[in-house]
Amino acid sequence: MNRINQLFQQDPKRLLSVYFCAGSPTLNGTSQVIKDLENNGVSLIEIGIPFSDPMADGVVIQNAATEALRNGMSLRLLFQQLRNIRQEVSIPLVLMGYLNPIYQFGFQNFCKECAACGIDGVIIPDLPFRDYEQTFKQIADQYDIRVIMLITPETSEERIREIDAQTDGFIYMVSSASTTGAQQDFDRQKQAYFEKVDSLNLRNPRMVGFGISNQQTFDAACSHASGGIIGSRFVSLLSQYQGDADKAIKHLKIDISHT
Repeated sequence: MNRINQLFQQDPKRLLSVYFCAGSPTLNGTSQVIKDLENNGVSLIEIGIPFSDPMADGVVIQNAATEALRNGMSLRLLFQQLRNIRQEVSIPLVLMGYLNPIYQFGFQNFCKECAACGIDGVIIPDLPFRDYEQTFKQIADQYDIRVIMLITPETSEERIREIDAQTDGFIYMVSSASTTGAQQDFDRQKQAYFEKVDSLNLRNPRMVGFGISNQQTFDAACSHASGGIIGSRFVSLLSQYQGDADKAIKHLKIDISHT
């Protein structure tokens, strides 16, 4: 069974997913960051593929992507770094990147390399849903790779149900229509959106991302979904601690215990 599905079957609540950009702040720190995050109780890791125009991301992740590219990170090098990761890490790993570098690599080759490294899923924010249905889904399924789709407060109920029917793994519930970035709390409007999606009784579990940076926002995400995704705040801390993911994740002080 795919590790993503296994995770949500075994422990479906208060899951912490952490995003970082491969190649930032150091070129060769990818595998150590992954190991440190697993050792600190993270449930799922999103490994960012740096791209020169990350349109869904705020300034923190944009800067990390620019730094990674300057350091020499590429998709080919990332796969080399991940080649033996499954000898040391058991939690689900997801690659998050934009369509351009994946398309240049070739989607079939991309999925083949993901399977060879033990990557469980991919998030491609600018992949149109129709293209996924018509072309990408069949290839991803062939390699047992989950393609995780995003929904926002502007996504219609019809589209949400369509995504739920056509995908597997989990649905990435974007907290707002803006770019990524830390927030101190979620306002009533965002919480109403979480409640509305929760009431749809979807087949797939959901994870909330964009804006989660502290215990308050993590707890709010967990109250209406399986867990929360921390990106920008961790990326900032990882830079602050010069690539030491152990120190960065401990600084977050997120309590994932069931209450």
